[in-house]
Amino acid sequence: MQHNNKDVSKETKSVWAGEKDYLVHGATQVPVVHSVSYGYDDIDEWFEVAIGKRKGHIYGRNTNPTVEAFEEKVRILEGAKSATSFSTGMAAISNSLLTVLKPGDRVVTIKDTYGGTNKIFSEFLPRLNIDVYCCDTTNHEQIKQEIAKGCTLLYLESPTNPTVKITDIEQLAKEAHKVGALVFVDNTFATPLLQNPLELGADLVIHSATKFLGGHADALGGIVCSNDRDLVEKIYHYREINGATLDPMAAYLLLRGMKTLHLRINQQCESAMKIARFLQAQDVVEEVFYPGLETHVNHHIAKKQMKQFGGMLSFAVKGGIDSVREFLPKLKLANRAANLGAVETTVGPARTTSHVECTPEERAALGIPEGLVRYSVGIENCDDLIDDLKQAFRYITDKE
Repeated sequence: MQHNNKDVSKETKSVWAGEKDYLVHGATQVPVVHSVSYGYDDIDEWFEVAIGKRKGHIYGRNTNPTVEAFEEKVRILEGAKSATSFSTGMAAISNSLLTVLKPGDRVVTIKDTYGGTNKIFSEFLPRLNIDVYCCDTTNHEQIKQEIAKGCTLLYLESPTNPTVKITDIEQLAKEAHKVGALVFVDNTFATPLLQNPLELGADLVIHSATKFLGGHADALGGIVCSNDRDLVEKIYHYREINGATLDPMAAYLLLRGMKTLHLRINQQCESAMKIARFLQAQDVVEEVFYPGLETHVNHHIAKKQMKQFGGMLSFAVKGGIDSVREFLPKLKLANRAANLGAVETTVGPARTTSHVECTPEERAALGIPEGLVRYSVGIENCDDLIDDLKQAFRYITDKE
């Protein structure tokens, strides 16, 4: 069976793809190779591997068989020609940005990026004399105007964290390419099963593998994929020298988690839609953010570029952070933690999760109310999750 065959569904690829070449001794699972170094009796063969002329491994900071299997699986699911991995999602983002940007460059991006990403744009890149312009996420005309002024890179995240806003990747990628800019897209929330930015014109797709890809909140990792092999090779070189290498045990856990990716995503998407509609009907809820809702500002774009609408939603409750303090601890079927995409439902306000690095003023400027709750839907029975929300909301009602 050709596990990367285009005729095979992505659901099947998430189980089989990228593993065959790494199986040994008749094993059906990719082994965890912990060796830091790899020995060669033939000095000339060693040299050819070291310079990339022959396939093989030299040192664990550079490459590793278990890590390569993980990279190959994600590469195939994204329909990419090349991929390389990192120790965390933020390492994938920062290493990729620092590979392609230099002093004097200009970046056009959106306000609603993940808090850590936003910090890179607002704090670290300006130190390097790199200009960053953050546009209103849903104002595509403003984004186009800023691109037209000239830029080195257009950086997008869709859906965004935590307000799940949507940008038209295909439309904006075309505009960026007109001025010779690269297009990077953070695809963490959608996963390769729901959205493929490379097919929409992106040059590089980025994932925090810690989230939905791994799915079990037990392994950190990041990965980038592209059809531009030279671009990935440059990013890989930056990473191998700067050292943000994915650990082989984490790679194994991510590989194992991805085998159930399609099952988890289908359940999470179905439940998220039901929960979003439930939340819309609650008096204590001021606003619900979910791209699957017809009321979502860019629902039509989400319909066009996504296969389903994801397992992430957020909502604002009446009474702001004081109400959040009351009802959030009452949830029985949710981890109150700074993570998402796991099999267990995970909740938390943006001020302690996605944008903990930001000040209240910075969050307000980004359009994130202090009473916003990020709700990452797990694989539990949806009716149980809704009942759990109902009983917790009563504490807000009683308080009022």
